[in-house]
Amino acid sequence: MRDTSRRPETKRFDPYAADRPLGLRCRCGSVHEDGAAASPQCTEGYTRDFIEAALVKALLPEERLRRRFLQAVGSGTARAAIASLLPMSALEAMAQDKAPLEKKDLQIGFIAITCATPLIMAHPLGMYQREGLNVQLNKTAGWALIRDKMINREHDASHFLSPMPLAMSMGLGSTRAPTSVATIQNVNGQAITLHVKHKDKRDPKQWKGMKFAVPFEYSMHNFLLRYYVAEHGLDPDRDLQIRVTPPAEMVANLHAGNIDGFLGPDPFNQRAVYDGAGFIHLLSKEIWDGHPCCAFGVSEEFIRSHPNTFAALYRSVLNAAAMARDPSNREEIARAISPSAYLNQPETVVRQVLTGRFADGLGSVRNVPDRTDFDPMPWQAMAVWMLTQMKRWGYLKGEVNYRQIAEKVFLLTDARRQMKLLDQAEPDERRQQIRVMGRDFDPARPEEYVKSFAIRKAA
Repeated sequence: MRDTSRRPETKRFDPYAADRPLGLRCRCGSVHEDGAAASPQCTEGYTRDFIEAALVKALLPEERLRRRFLQAVGSGTARAAIASLLPMSALEAMAQDKAPLEKKDLQIGFIAITCATPLIMAHPLGMYQREGLNVQLNKTAGWALIRDKMINREHDASHFLSPMPLAMSMGLGSTRAPTSVATIQNVNGQAITLHVKHKDKRDPKQWKGMKFAVPFEYSMHNFLLRYYVAEHGLDPDRDLQIRVTPPAEMVANLHAGNIDGFLGPDPFNQRAVYDGAGFIHLLSKEIWDGHPCCAFGVSEEFIRSHPNTFAALYRSVLNAAAMARDPSNREEIARAISPSAYLNQPETVVRQVLTGRFADGLGSVRNVPDRTDFDPMPWQAMAVWMLTQMKRWGYLKGEVNYRQIAEKVFLLTDARRQMKLLDQAEPDERRQQIRVMGRDFDPARPEEYVKSFAIRKAA
């Protein structure tokens, strides 16, 4: 006989319910032991629900206010609001720490420069392998190709110039491709190198009409060179010729006299000295000490589709950065990354860059231990500064929501969380304080900053 008794009403699971005990009930409707999802099919949804519910309760700790808010806007609106402000996919990856990897065989692009030290050294030192990853590092000829291979999904993750993910996410110079900065690969690590024939032209006011190379338009090299010469009264678009040149071709072009100098990445500044082609006019840290240079990044789609793989990559690169930050490891790292598969440079050159004890091409041996450093924090103030320079020089036009773009692209929350999980030291908050050529930058007032410069592109 068919049971006609009324079955209990199945209530739709709502992670935002004001009275829901956090972490006790899965979206499948079941209560799992210790709050864990019962099956892999539950895990992804459970993790997102748990994080989103935790965030709502953190933002609105009083149950009365939380209930009124959710009744007023609905859980769908609350979910959308959180997704617009926080990188949920990346947070999920962190919550699923050590979960099974969605993809183990990865293609990662890099340019053969010391800026990519953590990303490169993780390969010969076995850091990817320890996370269960089989990584193929692909040496790539130039930054436009790095961008295109990421857009075309030929690379799963990549070494980037730190402004590139901002430009790609906004569709500047390419089709729009939302891209995230997981870590900064290095800080400092650049220099202005001049041809040996210009040893008598140390005053930038003497550089009018000279030809300079930078590695890419959306690069700190371009922005710092422009800032530097503009502070000395030159308009970089009228008084100089600035050419985009792949880093590996900079020294040859300097030697041939095709350019008068470059603001480029190491080891090519040191290689120019080693080859007798140039001298180091100025380290970039003398323009802005602690400035970001390169970054490690992935597409937003990769984070969504491979959250556990992304977390494993994150751990690999952060562990490499922690090792690289210790000066006592620099000589060992120089040996590891100098061979042809990686930088293809004389070990002497790489060692001078990483240790900061180097010949400057002017007859002196300098000792600057932080000539390059490896603080991985993607401070969002840095991103805002980059956006102001894009706006200043006409790469970015119209109204700009500086803060929103910075928060979406630079995954600061994720980096903090993952460093904590790895028991790494708390980041130095002073890195957020930006001072360029003696002038402080306030990331809360970016448009005012742009308009304060006498030399800039006309709006």
